[in-house]
Amino acid sequence: MLEPLKSLGDKLLILRDVDQVRCDESGINANFDGASGAFTAEPPQGEAKSGGPSIDQVIRRAHYPNGLPDGMVPTLLGGTFFRRSRVSRYVHSYNPDGTVAGTMQEKPRDLFERVFGSVSFLDESSARERHLKRSVLDSVVGQYKYYTGNRSPLGSVSKGRVAEHLDRIREFEQRAFSMQDASGNGPKMPPASNIAHGGVADPGGEGIDMILDDLTNEWRLMSDLYALAIQMDKARFGSITFLAAGERLRVKGDYVFEGRKIFEFDDAAQHDATGSKGCSHEWWHQFNEDKENEALRAHAHMKMREVAYFLKRLDDENSMEANGKSILENSLFTVSTESGDGRHSDVKRELSGVFHAITGANGRFKTGKIMDVGAESIDVYNTILDSMDVSGCLGPTARDHTGIDRIRA
Repeated sequence: MLEPLKSLGDKLLILRDVDQVRCDESGINANFDGASGAFTAEPPQGEAKSGGPSIDQVIRRAHYPNGLPDGMVPTLLGGTFFRRSRVSRYVHSYNPDGTVAGTMQEKPRDLFERVFGSVSFLDESSARERHLKRSVLDSVVGQYKYYTGNRSPLGSVSKGRVAEHLDRIREFEQRAFSMQDASGNGPKMPPASNIAHGGVADPGGEGIDMILDDLTNEWRLMSDLYALAIQMDKARFGSITFLAAGERLRVKGDYVFEGRKIFEFDDAAQHDATGSKGCSHEWWHQFNEDKENEALRAHAHMKMREVAYFLKRLDDENSMEANGKSILENSLFTVSTESGDGRHSDVKRELSGVFHAITGANGRFKTGKIMDVGAESIDVYNTILDSMDVSGCLGPTARDHTGIDRIRA
């Protein structure tokens, strides 16, 4: 099931036997409790707050106590998800008091607007009017001409990079945020999304039908935009979600990986059920060591394929930095999910062995390994914080914390 991560294997540390049982304190629902503990290692405070800060926000406050540089998104939250009850099913970035660290963007157009759509003018009322009538690129034409012209202080490679970045913004703008002008001669509006959003995406918790290609196309546009925001240094902190905890979709379509057909999804028919009982999430609850679990493995493989898509966007030629390494290699990225094998009847099974992976953070952590850590997530997370030069720790101050030094480089 980890096959899609193979090409990134030397840049990831995959952690097995990570225990999140302490996050089931409330016993509300292991999907919800486990999701609340992802990157916080704390049980939730009710249905709208986490039990404490997430590691990205602890690092942000430690290194930028006075805020990030002007023009940056303080915390960028985005994702493709359809299970909406209880916020921490899909939000994974939290302030010290447990409140969400930013507004969740679930549509590509909204994510684009959040990152690239704000143009500052002295007159804010006219700024809004101008913003509705112009491309975001119109505000930087003068700077573009200077930095790519004969008087530019940049070398030829940097000039090319500036031009490439602006071309890519234009491409995403046309894909995600084009508007026709009054005469009808402007660029055509992209077709309306086939993906449900808002309340209709989670009708009474009973799930919705989803064509696989519709799901992955929407996610990949979100991934492209989020990666571009990082590449252009518009965002340094936040989270991106592919499917929510306890996601309820009835997925249908051929699943192909690297030209090889892995499986034919048809959840409702294969479950011979309707509503929530026909959703892909039920495969986790039906896990059995004595069976092939073919559908479950195919779904997990697909999820890893989409996680890998986003990570690879930060490891390509557009993500190379001055030290010869990619953004993926130089930065800290953490990957997790809400539960293990899904058996609600045994919390030790459901919240032990939760999938985790981290990147090397410019040589701070080992990579290229699959490691059995045999530790609580709170100790793993606090070791990460310590390695990122952050004082203090997550969780109760009276708790005896144990450093997981074997994950350090």
